Amino acid sequence: IDKGGVWQSGPAAAAVLAAGIPPQDSQDAAGAASPGQRLPRFEGVDAIDIWFPVLHGPNGEDGTVQGLLTLMQQPFVGSGVLGSALGMDKIAMKMAFAQAGLPQVKYLAVSRAEVEAAGQLSPLCDRIETELGYPCFVKPANLGSSVGIAKVTNRRELEAALPSAASYDRRLIVEAGVTAREVECAVLGNDQPRTSVLGEITFQSDFYDYATKYTSGQSQHTIPAPLPEAVTRRIQAMAVTAFQAVDAAGLSRVDFFYVEATGAVLINEINTLPGFTATSMYPMMWEASGLSFAELVDSLIQLGFERAGT
Repeated sequence: IDKGGVWQSGPAAAAVLAAGIPPQDSQDAAGAASPGQRLPRFEGVDAIDIWFPVLHGPNGEDGTVQGLLTLMQQPFVGSGVLGSALGMDKIAMKMAFAQAGLPQVKYLAVSRAEVEAAGQLSPLCDRIETELGYPCFVKPANLGSSVGIAKVTNRRELEAALPSAASYDRRLIVEAGVTAREVECAVLGNDQPRTSVLGEITFQSDFYDYATKYTSGQSQHTIPAPLPEAVTRRIQAMAVTAFQAVDAAGLSRVDFFYVEATGAVLINEINTLPGFTATSMYPMMWEASGLSFAELVDSLIQLGFERAGT
């Protein structure tokens, strides 16, 4: 699927996959105008055994493409419509976590309308300062990879961060900052999920932003995370609870804050379609748990078939 929203198949798609370079402006590898369709039209769709939606962000991991595959009656890897949607929307996700009894940082849900309403930004900032204080994080509710997120430490930064986040999404979330270690757990399975060893991320930047996540050398991963055994078991159990709370399937990475000073464990978020890049924690945590990359992909395919009942 190119950046213009055109679905490619046949020789054009094969050329892109072979080159590893996306086409520009809906053009194929030869530079000719693409014959692709904005709405998918698949010839020979029944020849495809299972779909692996390696897509991030809106229209990739939010339940939309999962709904398309469901309508097509095609088996696919990962969560269905509900799990994907809940895992994508940070506000809905946190509501599901709260219902499941999982401890979280304090947060406020904010709408774009509140941010853009004439004369309402100052009262909104007053409420955020009173209920959360500084530092806090302003986030679009429905984007991934830390896109649109800002850490704010004063009123001026807050007043700039709210409209910026609102430009990405009509739903925003503002979270209280916390001094803690960032720990992650990989989950694999459907109705009987299992967990990996834990991983810990450390970095020198102000927070784990997009550049830090995807630039080699900007962050360090420690697997297994050096944590007390009791804390590790608690985080693994909470990861399964979170996985089931949003009705995830196949795979998820669950992120936590471990407040070492108090021993508190707070859930941050679940990612129902974690990355598989060279710096991605999900496959690395399973590798450290004794499951190779090839074995992991095979397991995910089998879980997709199981979920589809095929």
